[in-house]
Amino acid sequence: MTSDEIRERYLSFFEEHGHRRIASASLVPSAHDPSALLTVAGMHPLKPYFLGQESPPAPRLTDCQKVFRTVDIDNVGNTARHLTFFEMLGNFSFGDYFKHEAIEYAWELSREVFGFPAAAIWVTVFEGDDGLGLDADQEAIQRWLEVGVSRERIVQCPRSENFWQAGPTGPCGPCSELYFDRGVEHGSPEDLPGGENERFLEYWNLVFMQYDQEPAPDEPGSILKPLPARNIDTGLGLNRMAAILQDRQSVFETDQFQPLIELGEELSQCRYGAAFDSDRALRILADHARAMTFLTADGVVPSNEDRGYVLRRVMRRAIQQGLALELAPGFLTRYSQRVREVMGGVYPELHEQADATDMWLAAEEEGFGRTLAQGMDMLREHIEQARSAGRSSVAAVDVFTLHDTHGFPYEMTGELLAEEGLSIEGDFEELMEQQRARGRGGAGRVSAGLQTPDAAMGSLDGGAPTRFTGYETEVQQTVVLAVRPIEDPASEGERGMPARLLVKLEESPFYAAGGGQISDVGTIECAHGDCRARVEDVLFVGEDRVPEVILEAGTLEVGEQVLARVDHLVRHKTECNHTATHLLQAALRERVGSHVRQAGSYVGPDKLRFDFSHGQALSADELRDVEDRVNAWIARNDPVRAITTTLEEAKRLGAMALFGEKYGEVVRMVEVGEGEYSRELCGGTHVRSTAEIGAFRITHETSSAANVRRIEAVTGPVAVDLLREHDRLLKEITAELRTRPADAPAAVLALATERKRLEKALKAGGGGADGAGKLDIESLASSALELGGAIVLAAVVEVPDAKALLDAVDRIKGRLADAAILLGTAADGRVHFVASVAPALVERGVKAGAVVKAAAQVAGGGGGGRDTMAQAGGRDPQRLGEAIEAGRTAIEAALAN
Repeated sequence: MTSDEIRERYLSFFEEHGHRRIASASLVPSAHDPSALLTVAGMHPLKPYFLGQESPPAPRLTDCQKVFRTVDIDNVGNTARHLTFFEMLGNFSFGDYFKHEAIEYAWELSREVFGFPAAAIWVTVFEGDDGLGLDADQEAIQRWLEVGVSRERIVQCPRSENFWQAGPTGPCGPCSELYFDRGVEHGSPEDLPGGENERFLEYWNLVFMQYDQEPAPDEPGSILKPLPARNIDTGLGLNRMAAILQDRQSVFETDQFQPLIELGEELSQCRYGAAFDSDRALRILADHARAMTFLTADGVVPSNEDRGYVLRRVMRRAIQQGLALELAPGFLTRYSQRVREVMGGVYPELHEQADATDMWLAAEEEGFGRTLAQGMDMLREHIEQARSAGRSSVAAVDVFTLHDTHGFPYEMTGELLAEEGLSIEGDFEELMEQQRARGRGGAGRVSAGLQTPDAAMGSLDGGAPTRFTGYETEVQQTVVLAVRPIEDPASEGERGMPARLLVKLEESPFYAAGGGQISDVGTIECAHGDCRARVEDVLFVGEDRVPEVILEAGTLEVGEQVLARVDHLVRHKTECNHTATHLLQAALRERVGSHVRQAGSYVGPDKLRFDFSHGQALSADELRDVEDRVNAWIARNDPVRAITTTLEEAKRLGAMALFGEKYGEVVRMVEVGEGEYSRELCGGTHVRSTAEIGAFRITHETSSAANVRRIEAVTGPVAVDLLREHDRLLKEITAELRTRPADAPAAVLALATERKRLEKALKAGGGGADGAGKLDIESLASSALELGGAIVLAAVVEVPDAKALLDAVDRIKGRLADAAILLGTAADGRVHFVASVAPALVERGVKAGAVVKAAAQVAGGGGGGRDTMAQAGGRDPQRLGEAIEAGRTAIEAALAN
């Protein structure tokens, strides 16, 4: 039975038993779920249903969920079954059926669909736990006996094995696991399910959520209370089931993995099964190729932060194994192509994002390939030094330098050291935290420094949620349903009422921040009376959109009839910027490439900011073309419409989804120009036609993070004001130059040319210190490159000594603003380095001391200095060029962090 057949038979079986089939959620969890960077379990996307925060689309669901975990990444390739990416089949009940039916379904599917002999199926059940005050799960034992499992094949296991809980509090319950008995020949007669053996393979876990765990009052521990609605959560690993049904010793020998193993054999000329080391490398490449292909298809891009770091770690482990097998460059994209051939029929996003996937994989393979050899050389030096000194470890500070300066993954360093019988001495994580503390800025929203409610705290009054009317109107007659003061002892309003309140309205026109758009502001006034409150923010409290207000007059009472009014000017400016953001994304995808995906945004009345996945700075031509395209669409006065439709239909129409957002079956889709160039799933507010935007002007394009660019822009009157300011500056320049505006560029160029001529004349006359004046500073400065959104110059120069080198750096600084500069020279049998880093780049993590240290280590020396200026020396002039390249790599790695 193929993996595709296993998947389909499982899902069809549960459809026939009243379950609704739902599609796999993204590997990127909802932006509202900060508990994990990636989807780590089959039930992970369904947590809001199990926790009662949202209503499921049906009381019975079944799916095949994409899952990614790194907890066992070190075991991948070493064992027969450990994977990072896999598919988890599941059937779920939300207050509908419970143990009786769940056990019956599992038995029927195992016996009648998958064809397992009854004697080959063993089960484990919860044996009870005194600490929880629970006896053995007799209900499950009895049901297993009823369906046909003999008592000797029902094994009771402790809480650690057969009791599920998400944490110290919350829903929990006993579980029952199904095992396939491969036979005594794979172990011994004494082996049992739940033990460490190869005879019994777990293939299905049934979780019976029947308790709510709460902290015990006035004492350690917890207490269990029955849940009002009992739930079922099950998980069956598709790849493990394939190994059983296809009678394979390893998941890597099943039909999903064999094409990838065969590709590895073809590229490496190694035969699978010939040697453990090559087998391990082929297995890691097969698993990691699946993981990186699916992660990039779901919008994750390699970086040094969060889920991007997880992806980068997987990519770099694969690259390391590919190089160990001596695969020709470009092998990652060969693997991704094979993954699409095997799994693209079930997961169409693999084909839809093929270009973006291959672009990121190729860029990472090329980029890491340049630094891997350098990092390996330095690691070997540390290993040799440790052995020479008789140590069994390498210092954490050296490992941190490899990671921070050269982008060498800590985990990879640990694995390579372990292969050499060495460990890491010291607290690497403490060094990382110190670095984070240095670079950490304020984040998140703070509401006037006051305590604000959490979005998960539930409704303000326990009643029905506020009805949002802000799409239809900006003025709403409504009724106050609840009022809650926000703690602010320093501010007291009339009659002792706190001046800052949360106010729940029956209907509300106020938009609550989401999707990058800021909250509305405005006023709430009593229809009959003198009360007035200024709306400063709008919060989600449960499902309610609750204005946060400052009371300016009178009091607000429950039951009061009020007039809620959105500030039209602020709303309209924000709408202009929001629609312009949609146009910007469409123009970027058209001009730069379809790999462009939103990675964050800010939409307010003052400007828009758009972060997007892209690996390099946009050229002047690209920026001009994007800006012109947006303005052309604005001039067309195209209609902007919001349409309510199904998620499936929106995807069919090509609507863009927000990275990390969770969508229901019914979605709101905003289309511009009849959808011919822009369709996005969006809950924000927008203009009615593009002409309302007025003008669009890009103000900045910078790096936001590794492989993420940021564009800031303004629209409407703000854009007009900016253009007027540019006109004013141009008039001042032309007045100073005594020329016409059209001739100003030529006049400025003439002045620059004359300045260069005078500088050359000065050099010819011997200007400069100790021979540095003989350098062609202009030519040297013009050779600087842009790396990671910054100007970088790393070069070998000919000067007589360190003093002249320092003078050369000072002169270049005058020509390169906000740059990182590293110069090196060889004189009198020694090597000298000087690094200069602009303060703006120091804030981004580039440190002059670290740069010269990286270069000097290659040349057999050392040195250091301030973050903005540092010097170093070395003993090996033959490695000067290699040392400068190491310094350049250190700068690039720091900019990518």
